[in-house]
Amino acid sequence: MAESKDLLQVLWSGADELRGKMDANEYKTYLLGLVFYKYLSDSYLAKVYDLINDAMPDSLEDAQEQYEEIMKTSDADDLLAELKNSMHYTLAPEMTFVSILKDAKNNCFNREKLQAAFNRIQESDELFNGLFADVDLYSNRLGTGDQKQSATIANVIKVLDGADLIHAEGDVLGNAYEYLIGQFASETGKKAGEFYTPHGPAQILCRIAMRGQEDKKGLQVYDPCMGSGSLMLSCRNYSKEPDYIKYYGQELMPSTYNLARMNMFLHGVLPENQHLRNGDTLDADWPTDEETEFDAVTMNPPYSAKWSAAEGFKQDERFMDYGGKLAPKSKADYAFLLHGFYHLKQTGTMAIVLPHGVLFRGAAEGTIRETLLKNGSIYAVIGLPANMFYNTSIPTCIIVLKKHREGRDVLFIDASNLFEKEKKQNVMREEHIDKVLELYSERKTVEKQAYLASYDDIKANDYNLNIPRYVDTSEEEEEIDLKGLTAEIKDTNKQIKEGNEQFMKMLSELTFSSAETEDAVRDFMSIFEGV
Repeated sequence: MAESKDLLQVLWSGADELRGKMDANEYKTYLLGLVFYKYLSDSYLAKVYDLINDAMPDSLEDAQEQYEEIMKTSDADDLLAELKNSMHYTLAPEMTFVSILKDAKNNCFNREKLQAAFNRIQESDELFNGLFADVDLYSNRLGTGDQKQSATIANVIKVLDGADLIHAEGDVLGNAYEYLIGQFASETGKKAGEFYTPHGPAQILCRIAMRGQEDKKGLQVYDPCMGSGSLMLSCRNYSKEPDYIKYYGQELMPSTYNLARMNMFLHGVLPENQHLRNGDTLDADWPTDEETEFDAVTMNPPYSAKWSAAEGFKQDERFMDYGGKLAPKSKADYAFLLHGFYHLKQTGTMAIVLPHGVLFRGAAEGTIRETLLKNGSIYAVIGLPANMFYNTSIPTCIIVLKKHREGRDVLFIDASNLFEKEKKQNVMREEHIDKVLELYSERKTVEKQAYLASYDDIKANDYNLNIPRYVDTSEEEEEIDLKGLTAEIKDTNKQIKEGNEQFMKMLSELTFSSAETEDAVRDFMSIFEGV
């Protein structure tokens, strides 16, 4: 049985074969793609064995052997039809990971066979269309010339042999994949913003979005800036019916979109529950023709991104009810927020991470914010620690939104000090996350931590939501005891005077070898006379 620690070690050591040849943002594509291919291939062989023997194989080599044998018989077509129906893809015996690994061990690895396997999977079903497009097996990054490039891929395949992806219990495999994504984010730094939300903010977002909806069967989760899909998948951890959750996500970057698709499969999400799209969230609304409102909306959009802010958007249902104003061209933050909010169910909860500027900037953003507050749409504002995210060191905040609730009060939480420093990043531990959730659940004023502001409070502040206006975390300075300070200064002066006198006495007792030295010392002593 594969232990998660062993699995992590094997998968991460696969990165060592690529590290140094290219940066982490590139080699993550190779490693994560090959892990996913192994998972599909191993699952396929396990299914083959199960259909033949009604049991799980002791080893994938046994399954491979039986697959090769049955493909020579008249039962081959029936078996392939059943596999296509249940797995959505088929692989010829020579295209399996087991077969290609054997070639790699025998020094006769052939990239064409692996590429053919990728192509077969991608062409089997729309689900897999273009999934391995970024895994360029012929890239010069892998080495100079055919031999070195082939050797690099073959070495990664040999390392991955140690990863048992079939017997990994529960969500071990999905969590291992999540771990890899997190490790790549750490190595990639600024480029990681497009695909990864750190653990602390992600857990707070998901726990808030799921609160009160844990028992719901068929829950629908939406992330229009999904990255690797990690935020949506984290919602599973807080559902009592995780297998019935339907995921709706959109991602602009094709390679990141493919990563999210792989991530869904590796977390065991059924194909019919995956509704993912590669596209620009702001340019054209999606989804529009199926489910359009969702129970939980989680978002970590690119901060202060540019967008067109074209006049036509004023007639777009997502943005049209906010005083005739659009998010400015130079800062799309409110465009992302309003898009997500538009797709929120009347009974749902939305949680989004944004820079603090959205809380107090004026002009069009001020008008949008005022409209949201007048409608009672903003439920809570949570200030996070600085330096939490890989792509920026600025402090960020989580804004929680709800539709048609009673009251227009807003809970402010200052969590800026709830972190530990770890290498380059600040990290929120479980106790920090739990503290934020405790303050959120209690929804009351707690000195220096939280403040429940009435609508009148907010109106009096001109709809400015800057957290320090509501949660005062300043520490009072101690009063200075002037009497004591005076006595201290007098005592210090007395000690200085006594010290100088003692020093002068020592100097005056000195004897000199020359008149020149004596003059120099007398000159030096004159500095202290009268001090």
